[in-house]
Amino acid sequence: MPEQILMTSQAFFRSECLAELETRYKVHRLWEAGEQEALISEVAPHIRVVVTEGWAPAEFQAKFPNLELIASHGVGYDGVDLGAAQARKIAVTNTPGVLDDAVADLTIGLLIAVTRGIVVGDQYVRNGEWLKANFPLMSHLRGRQAGILGLGRIGLAIAQRLQAFGIEINYHNRRERSDVDYKYYSSLSMMAQDVDFLILSCVGGEETKKIVNREIMEKIGPTGVLINISRGSVVDEGDLVACLEEGKLGGAGLDVFTSEPHVPEALFKMPQVVLQPHIGSATLQTRIAMGQLVVDNVDAYYAKKPLLTPVA
Repeated sequence: MPEQILMTSQAFFRSECLAELETRYKVHRLWEAGEQEALISEVAPHIRVVVTEGWAPAEFQAKFPNLELIASHGVGYDGVDLGAAQARKIAVTNTPGVLDDAVADLTIGLLIAVTRGIVVGDQYVRNGEWLKANFPLMSHLRGRQAGILGLGRIGLAIAQRLQAFGIEINYHNRRERSDVDYKYYSSLSMMAQDVDFLILSCVGGEETKKIVNREIMEKIGPTGVLINISRGSVVDEGDLVACLEEGKLGGAGLDVFTSEPHVPEALFKMPQVVLQPHIGSATLQTRIAMGQLVVDNVDAYYAKKPLLTPVA
């Protein structure tokens, strides 16, 4: 009998990648089970690999006595209890690298959409407003200052694109990088004070929860723009709504939210805000590459080869 794998969800996992997994392994589809706990109880002793989408809390991991690999589909892994996995020497993989370009492209799209009023301008034409008056003047990008919170793979891809627009790059990390010439800030607050655009590309989790709050947003200021393509938890949404309503933050482009797919309704009526349904990696090419990387990590595990993208 082939090795057995439990897969928790197929929300974003491409069907062709799932089909490839099923040519070599017996894949138990948890999302299709009428009684999920019953399925887990039945197959748990045989499961050494779980394929998930950024989710595997400690209590879930504990249900599988022989679990050795959590293969996560997605770059974020804040929903995986790494401490619990490490304690049991369970390896965790994710899918970095293959989605950098797609997320960086969307980031630039959001920034341009907010600063040039592209969404509002589209409605301006559709609603016949252009027949009555010219569209208001907006802002361009060249010569402005951008601050990137989290200069990892995605942050670097964003920075490269921003430079093409003549934007000055600044960044805040846990530590300064030696391989870039961008200005480093050891303080997020100080960086927010000095930039026109604050772009969030950091990891989620408790360490960064609500790290961007009223203090940070007020420092970005009434002409500044916040772009978030990281995790909704990074931003205090209550403070975000208040700062936008009070004019203490100029605008925002948001692809992620605290309680997705639920979005604060106050944002719906704000013309200076552009909203997206968490589509940073949502291109056909990227999702196929992400799924294939999951498959390759699973294959490497069973072949007793080094994992391609282990989470440290």
